[in-house]
Amino acid sequence: MDQTEVLLIGGRAGVGKTTVAWEVSARLRAALVDHCVIEGDFMAQVHPAPDGDPQREKIAERNLTALWSNYADLGHRRLIYTQTVSVLAENEGMFRRAMGADVRIVRVVLTATDATARERLTGREQGSELEQELKSSARKARILDERAPADAVRVVTDGRSVVDIAREVVGAAGWLGGASG
Repeated sequence: MDQTEVLLIGGRAGVGKTTVAWEVSARLRAALVDHCVIEGDFMAQVHPAPDGDPQREKIAERNLTALWSNYADLGHRRLIYTQTVSVLAENEGMFRRAMGADVRIVRVVLTATDATARERLTGREQGSELEQELKSSARKARILDERAPADAVRVVTDGRSVVDIAREVVGAAGWLGGASG
């Protein structure tokens, strides 16, 4: 495979991005499909951000570029990347600069109702930031509803198993050939 591809998995906090990405990876491993996974939220986890928030985007891109370079040196051409708003058009440049101008970008937005996101976040967040995370999740859901590009595949996660969701996401990527994912 010569074409470099990235599967962007976005969605509000509590939608299941990381869990789905690991299940997508499991499906691809079972089918012997080469790939790598990057949890985008970790690409800019530094405090304080160098020279403020705009610099946070720069450090995220630098880290993505470094990690992708290592994976590409090993021959990888497929990346699963999870991050809340990674699917937005304004983030496309980061992937093209890090992975090459001709990278094929597949966007998947996982969706969940406020109730589902609250239930999942309440089970996950054990520290002091639950209320902040709930507010941020709702705000990001609105941003994704308004600004996700038309080519983004929306996948509902409410009341579904991670295996079923991952099957749909793999199908959107088309990484299993003619198989349904």
